[in-house]
Amino acid sequence: MISEALNRFERLELVPHATPLQHLLRLSHHVGRDIYVKRDDLTLFALGGNKARKLEYLGCDALAQHADTLITAGAIQSNHVRQTAALAAKMGLACVALLENPIDTQEQNYLHNGNRLLLDLFGTRVEHVDNLEEPDLLLMAKADRLRATGKTPYVIPIGGSNALGTLGYVKAGLEFAEQVTAKGLDSGTLVLASGSGATHAGLALALAHVLPEWRVLGITVSRPADLQRPKVMGLVQRTAELLGVNVPENLDIELWDDYYGPRYGEPNTGTLDAIRLLASSQGLLLDPVYTGKAFAGLLDGVQKGAFEEGKPIVFLHTGGAPALFAYQSLTL
Repeated sequence: MISEALNRFERLELVPHATPLQHLLRLSHHVGRDIYVKRDDLTLFALGGNKARKLEYLGCDALAQHADTLITAGAIQSNHVRQTAALAAKMGLACVALLENPIDTQEQNYLHNGNRLLLDLFGTRVEHVDNLEEPDLLLMAKADRLRATGKTPYVIPIGGSNALGTLGYVKAGLEFAEQVTAKGLDSGTLVLASGSGATHAGLALALAHVLPEWRVLGITVSRPADLQRPKVMGLVQRTAELLGVNVPENLDIELWDDYYGPRYGEPNTGTLDAIRLLASSQGLLLDPVYTGKAFAGLLDGVQKGAFEEGKPIVFLHTGGAPALFAYQSLTL
């Protein structure tokens, strides 16, 4: 079984408890559908978010390899970089972050507030790069330079999205299956932001094994579906190989790509409307980069009748609220 295969892998305990599955009562009444939220913004570590689940496995591997430095990359307001930097501080390691400015802004809040402010608090060494079109090459080159100075670096890919990091969301998928089964929610749709791909891949693989009645729907946040699908499917296949399990024939990588424009990291009107609606109706905060765009897709899908009638919809909240403080004067 997939759970037994997963148990063979050691991990840190950054997410010691299951995150809540909550019914959004007021919003459900507003839109006329039962909508729930899986609160992975409450993983707690370094202000929460989905990356903590991936870093449990990646951080454990870094320690096993006697690393003294973590290297990763992302946007200036990257949630992943923030949690990686916090993990390095927790483990007593150095952290180097390669950061790009994907929206090409000189707005001071974006450049210095939100997640970027937290990197300074965690003692991160920041290096700015023109772009991250070839992030793996940049990360490996940086690792080579550190090795030449006697360091022992460990590279964590963007979003923590490799097969080992994906195990975090295989585990989360098993957790989710237990929660919806306990609530009697035998089938429905799980909606999430699909970015670097490991969160989507891990959930799709886990639920295809243990809860195939559930639909897993990714809302892209940075690229069209025809580019995102092979990215996610590749992670599914590599993770299944790592676990020694099969990829079920029923596994489907479903993606909607109408909501990520104008580009990664730049919210659109639907994103901002979704952020305001959930904040004003439930006191729940989304972010402008991932969850705001994904929730805008969910709301539009409800309006268009794209979800099976009478079945629950669960939104995976992957965190990111610190970025709100960086985007205030730009967009909100």
